[in-house]
Parts: sequence; C-alpha cells; structure tokens
Amino acid sequence: MFSIIGIVFVTCCVLGGFALTRGPFLVLLQPAEFLIIAGSAFGTIFISTPMPIIKILTGKMAGILSSGYTKQTYLDLLTLMYELFNKARRDGLISLEAELGNPKEGAIISRYPSFLKNHHSVDFMTDTLKLMVNGISDQHELEKLMDAELETHHEEGGLPAAALNKVGDSLPGLGIVAAVLGIVVTMQSINGPVERIGEHVGAALVGTFLGVLLCYGYVGPLATRIEHDAQEEGKYLECIKAGLLSFAGGTNPMIAVEFARKVIFTFNRPSNNEMEEACRQAKAGASQGAS
Repeated sequence: MFSIIGIVFVTCCVLGGFALTRGPFLVLLQPAEFLIIAGSAFGTIFISTPMPIIKILTGKMAGILSSGYTKQTYLDLLTLMYELFNKARRDGLISLEAELGNPKEGAIISRYPSFLKNHHSVDFMTDTLKLMVNGISDQHELEKLMDAELETHHEEGGLPAAALNKVGDSLPGLGIVAAVLGIVVTMQSINGPVERIGEHVGAALVGTFLGVLLCYGYVGPLATRIEHDAQEEGKYLECIKAGLLSFAGGTNPMIAVEFARKVIFTFNRPSNNEMEEACRQAKAGASQGAS
C-alpha cells in the first residue's frame, strides 16, 4: 500500500511542480513518445529475462499491494511453531505426519492463514520437520540442509529485482531514442511555421523527460521495494530455521520459539510477554479442543 502512496506522491509532486510554472499539461500528452519508451522497455524484459523470472517478477509486482511482514505475522509464526513443537514433544514427532502431509487441512497449521499464504515458508518448515520425523535429528546436518535452501532462496529472490533494475537503467536511453526520433520529425518540418517546430521540439523533450522519470521515479524504487520484500521473506525463513534448530537440539518448545523470536528485526519483533501470552492462549485452546 505504501508503494502505491509513493507512486501517487511522486506523480502529484512532478505534475504539481509543472503546474506551478504554468506549464501546459497538453504538451505532456505524447502517446507516441510513451509508446516508444514503455513498449521498448517491455520488449527488453522479454529479450533479457527468462520466462520463469518474468513470472516471479509479475507476482512480486502484485505483492507490493500487500502489507508485508508485520509483528502479528511473526507472532502467528511463533505461536504456530510452539503448537507444533508442543505436540511433537507430548505425542512424539510421528504425531505431526497428518499436519505435514496436508498443511491446509492440518488441525494446527490450518488455523494460521498468514503462514499458509507463503508457500516457500510452508515448504521450508514442513520439509525440515519431515526429515526430523524420518529420523534426522542432528543439528549440524539439519543446519546444512536449511542453509543450502536459504542460500538458493536468497539468490532466487534477487533475480526479479535485478531484472527490473536493468530495465530501469535502460529507460533514460530509451527516452533519448524517443527524443531523437522527435528531432527527426522536427527536421522534416524545418521550413514550417515556428510554432509547429516548437511543438515538435517540445514533444521530443517529453520523451527524455518520461525516460528519466520512469527510471528514477517509478521503476528503480519498485526494484528496491522488491529487494526489501525478498530480504523480509529471508528473515522470516531464518526465524523458522532458528526455532527448528533449537527444538532439534532438545530445548523445550517455549525456549525454542524464544530462539526464533531473537532473529526477528526489532521493528517487527513481538515482546517476550506478547509471545508467551499468545502461546498460553494457543495451548489453552488446544486443551479445550481435545476435551
């Protein structure tokens, strides 16, 4: 949502400043210039970027409307891990098979939609717990496996932002292309009225303006936002990793989720009291459901 606010703010400031100088807005309405720049930019994406990355980029662009990871998101994750660890400690790891086989239908995981909507996190947690159910409990082996997946996820998360950054870097150059084509048109009218020549020159300069504005006002910041989203998702996975490793080492469920809580950035980290209260409520709810 903040990205949309930022886009609106940039647009209003640029157009508002132009209005303060009494600039004629009709001069900025140059469909041909916009077609050259925007169309070429889309073309460069298909030229330079494999289709799987384009699909990921499309999903990331749609994701800028979401609120991202909040304190409540992490509190839900910590509570979920506490419930799973508590069940595994009480009934054995084998009792988690139903949860891990179909998380959306599981008695515990299904109650946490904020976790389920991130399929990377679901796969990361359930795959690791399956290994523990199957007998791999050595912390070092589990850590190697999780680190390998986290490294791959980090590399994959940087690909969409890098692709969008390259497109953004090309926009000023494409703006120059549009401007040069406008000058070519101007030269064909060099013997015409001065007013007509001025219109053509103005249209050509709008091409340069659009290229620079799209690069530094929209596309570049959107690429940076995608980078931040990837970092937040990586931190979410690191939180899961810390909890799983601690539990695999034999600590009790509450201490394990405390290890996970310490990994969270401070601006999203629930307090220890908030976490313990949420875990107590979850435990009480599970006891009532069992009775």
